[in-house]
Amino acid sequence: METLIWIVHVLTALSIIGLVLLQHGKGADAGAAFGSGASGSLFGASGSANFLSRTTAVLAAVFFLTSLGLTYFSSHKAENLGVMGTSKEIPAPAEKTPAAPAPAALPVEGNSKAKEIPK
Repeated sequence: METLIWIVHVLTALSIIGLVLLQHGKGADAGAAFGSGASGSLFGASGSANFLSRTTAVLAAVFFLTSLGLTYFSSHKAENLGVMGTSKEIPAPAEKTPAAPAPAALPVEGNSKAKEIPK
């Protein structure tokens, strides 16, 4: 299902780019009023602008919906996959045991400090 949404998302994005490049700017409408030949087109003088802008609006809505769908799928993954596509094994933390107190240092006979300790 996610692959299908990715395909629709990419095709929609490419279609929006194409439709935006086909549309006229605001200044291009003034040329149609002086007989530039746009009135004889397939959609009429203003029909192509309405058709292209409505189609762009529909494709933009589809693009947003597929974006939301992909966001949903990415946030609800069952397992976290690593770079190679295998699941990561997270080691369990080792239990810490309290360390035994260090034994007191015993005086050594050859040590000068050992002679100073009263017995």
